[in-house]
Amino acid sequence: MSTSHPANIDLAAALAEAQEQYRARNPRSLALHEEACTALPGGNTRSAIYAEPFPLTMVRGDGAHLWDADGHEYVDFLSEFTAGIFGHSHPAIRRALDAALDGGWNMGAHGPAEARFAKAICDRFPSIDLVRFTNSGTEANLMAVAASRAITGRDKVLVFKGGYHGGLFYFRGKGSAVNAPYDFLIAPYNDSLATRALVASHAQDLAAILIEPMLGGSGCIPATREFLADLRQLASETGAILIFDEVMTSRLAPGGLQEKHGILPDMTTLGKYVGGGMSFGAFGGREELMEWFDPRRKDGFQHAGTFNNNVLTMNAGLVGLTEVYTPERARALNEFGDGLRERLNAAVRRRGLRMQFTGIGSMIGVHMTDRPLRSAADAAKGHAGLLDLFYFDLVERGIWFAKRGMMALSIALDEADADKLLTAVEDFADTRAPLFEGGRR
Repeated sequence: MSTSHPANIDLAAALAEAQEQYRARNPRSLALHEEACTALPGGNTRSAIYAEPFPLTMVRGDGAHLWDADGHEYVDFLSEFTAGIFGHSHPAIRRALDAALDGGWNMGAHGPAEARFAKAICDRFPSIDLVRFTNSGTEANLMAVAASRAITGRDKVLVFKGGYHGGLFYFRGKGSAVNAPYDFLIAPYNDSLATRALVASHAQDLAAILIEPMLGGSGCIPATREFLADLRQLASETGAILIFDEVMTSRLAPGGLQEKHGILPDMTTLGKYVGGGMSFGAFGGREELMEWFDPRRKDGFQHAGTFNNNVLTMNAGLVGLTEVYTPERARALNEFGDGLRERLNAAVRRRGLRMQFTGIGSMIGVHMTDRPLRSAADAAKGHAGLLDLFYFDLVERGIWFAKRGMMALSIALDEADADKLLTAVEDFADTRAPLFEGGRR
């Protein structure tokens, strides 16, 4: 005799129905996916955007809106996993790109924009005295960790469960078989006592501490200020280099979460929106660390990269950081995000559902649990089936976000867009309340 809870049986049926409707609504995306599978493994070259039963193909973006291959329109609440903070085809970014193209590209030399862009980054982020450019956040983290190991002469790297620092530094779930082959110590997030216990016997071998000040891919779970302050102290005690991965979180205050918390790492990695929507990464920090990359230094480190200073990123990034996403605009967007998150949480609280929205400012995580969330392990206890159903229901209602429950806001969004998201969430809550385990609280 089956012991399945009736709500679980109903949820399985609801999820199957939602997936069938998704298939029926998106035949062109399905056809394009099947075609892609003939040349790409699983039709995919970027794991994060794959979704079962098949991913949608977007064919156009304008402002805060997207259109898929089957003609459906969406409000974009993903903004390219935080990189698309300017919305689609922002006119100032477009002008910067046009100007760069008019002057020629792939010149194999220094260009006029890169020093100005670097100066803008150093002025904006308090821990960065000097900066080097890369082509992605993954590459920036790889260079920062490699530099830390070379500078300290040590091998071990402290990271945290649930952390994501790019394709070679993946610590969600069981991690990744293709992680960079470093000697990692993996500590629980937001747990100073356990972290110090883990490090205790490795202090003399610790080269770097690498942390997201808020977990991004694991559900927008902020680190407490106390935890970050203790890591700052731990790095100082052991001589390790503290690296804040602010590839995502740099958008959450004018100078990133390091500014918001008043805690300065030794190095910072950047990426995503800072390049104006183009391929971009950067690592920077204290002058005495970054001077190892001075090519005039006989014992300095080599750091090449054909497209590190490509004219598109240099021009778009400079305009984006200094003219569009100004400190004032950063504060306004994050206040908008905080207000929206509170409205969403109030809506599910009123209905007594085991559901919540986490994050800071313009980054939002969706979780099907009402328990406190301090780590990726806490987030993993949320109901995965309900989160899947939430995705299909909201996509059908014209809301675009990551299937794992991540949202990131852009400056193109307005109050009407926020209202549309709130209405979609309320519809989901009203329609699907009986499927939550035990119904309402």
